Amino acid sequence: MSAELLVLLIVIVTALAFDFTNGFHDTANAMATSIATGALGPRTAVAMSAVLNLVGAFLSVEVAKTVSGGLLKINDVHHMQLLHIVFAGLVGAILWNLITWLFGIPSSSSHALFGGLIGSAMAALGASGVIWTGDQKTGLINKVILPALLAPFVAALVAALGTYLVYRFTRNSAETKVRKGFRIGQIGSAALVSLAHGTNDAQKTMGVIFMALVAHGTFTNKDDIPLWVKLLCALAIASGTYLGGWRIIRTLGKGLVEIDSPQGFAAESSSAAIILTSAQFGLPLSTTQAATGSILGTGLGKPGAEVRWGVMGRMALAWVFTLPLAAIVGAFCWWIADLAGGLGGALIDLAILVVASGYIYLRSRRNPVDTSNVNAEWEGSDVPAAPTTPANV
Repeated sequence: MSAELLVLLIVIVTALAFDFTNGFHDTANAMATSIATGALGPRTAVAMSAVLNLVGAFLSVEVAKTVSGGLLKINDVHHMQLLHIVFAGLVGAILWNLITWLFGIPSSSSHALFGGLIGSAMAALGASGVIWTGDQKTGLINKVILPALLAPFVAALVAALGTYLVYRFTRNSAETKVRKGFRIGQIGSAALVSLAHGTNDAQKTMGVIFMALVAHGTFTNKDDIPLWVKLLCALAIASGTYLGGWRIIRTLGKGLVEIDSPQGFAAESSSAAIILTSAQFGLPLSTTQAATGSILGTGLGKPGAEVRWGVMGRMALAWVFTLPLAAIVGAFCWWIADLAGGLGGALIDLAILVVASGYIYLRSRRNPVDTSNVNAEWEGSDVPAAPTTPANV
C-alpha cells in the first residue's frame, strides 16, 4: 500500500471522526428545548434525532458540492499536498469542537471546519488558495460569512414573533392544557430540526471526503458523490448524535433562557424553516447559530422572560473566534505535515490530535454531565451548575 493511499485512509477516518463530533456537538440544536420542557426524555430525544439525522443526510447534496468545490481553489493542487491541506483542516475543526464541548459552548461545527480548511489552504497556497468571492454557488463571503451574520438575527426575529403570537393567541386558555399541547407539538418540530440538520451538516463531511478522493485521483470534480461516502457520513453523524453531547444540551436548554413548551415549539419551528431553506440553496449554514438565535428569540418574545445575556455573550465570543482559531490550528498542522513530509507528517498530526483529544476527554470527567443532571437548575444568572453525577459525555 502506497504512502499516499495510507494518508487518504487517514483523512477519511479523521473526516468521519469530525462528523461524529459534529453529531454530539449539535444534538442540542434539535433536542435541547424538548428535553428542557420534558416533551421528550433525554435518551428518547437523542435516539429520535440520530435516526432523523441519518435520513436527512440522503435528502440533498447541494451543501456537499459547496464544500468540495466552492470554497478553496484546489483545481491545480493534487495528491499529497491537497491531502495534507484537508487533513490539517480537519484536525483544527475537531479540536475546536472538543474544546467548546468541554466548556458547554454551542459554537459552530461548520465554521470550525471551514476555519481549519481555510487556515491550512492559506498556509499552503497563500490567500489566493481561498475563493473569497464568487458567483451564487461559490465564495467564502457569500456562502459562509453572510449567512453566519444573518442567520442568528433572522432566527431570533422569527422565533420572537412566533413566541409572541403563541402566547397572544393562548392567553385565555388553561395553562396546563397549553403546555401539554405544545409539548406534543414539540415532538414534531424537534423531529423536523433533526431532519434539517442531517440535510445540512452531514453533507459538509461528504464534501470534505470527496475533496480528498479528488486529490487522490479516485474521482474528479465532475463526478457524483458515491453512495458509500453518503452512507458513512450519515452513520457517523447519527452515531455522534445518539451519544448526546449533554454539556451543550444543558447550556441551550437551561442556560440561555428558561424554556417552556410554547417557546420550545416556536424555537424549533423557526430553526427548521431556516436550516431547510439554507440546505435547498446549498448554503452551509451554522445550524448552531440558527438554533441559538431561535432560543434567544423565544426569550425576547415571551413577556417577562429572562435572557441570560452573560451566557449569550460567551456564545457570541466563541462564534467570533471559531473561524480564526480553527484556521490557526489548521495552518499549524499543515506546517508540521509539510515539514515532516508524506506519511510521516500525517502521522505526527494524527498523534497531536489523539493526545489533545484524550486530554480534553479526561478533563471533562472532572465536571461530567449526563441524562441525570442535564436539566438541573442553572445556578446564578450566568454560571452553570456543577453536576457531580458520573457521565460519559
